[in-house]
Amino acid sequence: MPVGIFEELGRHRIVPVVVLDDAGQAAPLASALVEGGLPVAEVTFRTAAAADAIRVIAARGDVLVGAGTVLTAEQVDAAVAAGAGYIVSPGLSRAVVERCAHHGVPALPGAVTATEVQAALELGCSTLKFFPAGTSGGPAAIRALAAPFGQVRFVPTGGVGAANLADYLSIPVVVAVGGSWMVPRAAIASGDWATIRDLTRAAVAAAAAAV
Repeated sequence: MPVGIFEELGRHRIVPVVVLDDAGQAAPLASALVEGGLPVAEVTFRTAAAADAIRVIAARGDVLVGAGTVLTAEQVDAAVAAGAGYIVSPGLSRAVVERCAHHGVPALPGAVTATEVQAALELGCSTLKFFPAGTSGGPAAIRALAAPFGQVRFVPTGGVGAANLADYLSIPVVVAVGGSWMVPRAAIASGDWATIRDLTRAAVAAAAAAV
């Protein structure tokens, strides 16, 4: 399983979780993230524009772009064909993980219980999305899971924001956090790229201060 991409996510500490309704929003969104100092994006398969948006961002060559909310093997195929460098799922799906392995693309499946973590390890996944973090015990739950699963690393997502960013990043087994507070959907819809750039800069500064 490739690990370089997870190391890259760990270097940035934050993964913007992006919902794009129009692929035409992808290029200016990517520029705002880069200008804000965070050349990373997880474009979710919650809209029909996802694959085309990933294709646009991947073509730039300066943004680590992944596909989020991937629920099926077919979506893995579409995301990889578009240029996604990694695949994120809200839960653990054998079909998704195995298709990622077929393509040689890292899978970041979701897991919040000991049983799910153990099942993920059996599928060869040791870096996991902890989702939804805020309603699944938050930092305390991650610390508890780290005791029996010392080899596992987590990317908590869901309920993570500027107010609790440092709480998560202070945990040694947390690679990075995922969140959408720096890429609000309203700002994307209105084309307010300056706000997204500024929110991204603030997020990057907060992550640096938390280390």
